[in-house]
Amino acid sequence: QVQLVESGGGSVQAGGSLRLSCAASGYTYSTYCMGWFRQAPGKEREAVAQIDSDGSTSHADSVKGRFTISVDNAKNTLYLQMNSLKPEDTALYYCAAVYGPGCGGGGFLPLSEYNYWGQGTQVTVSS
Repeated sequence: QVQLVESGGGSVQAGGSLRLSCAASGYTYSTYCMGWFRQAPGKEREAVAQIDSDGSTSHADSVKGRFTISVDNAKNTLYLQMNSLKPEDTALYYCAAVYGPGCGGGGFLPLSEYNYWGQGTQVTVSS
């Protein structure tokens, strides 16, 4: 079993920065697809960024140039660096992982393909 624990959320003013972390524990594989998702009140959960174990990344158009996904394999930790935050970035942010296959190489892996999810960390951006 794998556990994912997010941290780093908080409240910031527009233009500020936050770095989210997602620590993975339990039995993990060297090949994986890991991602960050967010869900705002009344909206569906959406993909923000994903990273494949081969190092390739994808970012949603809404966050390109502002957010960066990365992973420290030695620490089994996933990160999301968020800069130039906007009020519309306010949401509950989740990390997710699927071990064994990668991200598939074409677009975002569907939410249903992820096996493991964290509990979420709240990000609130005020104007």
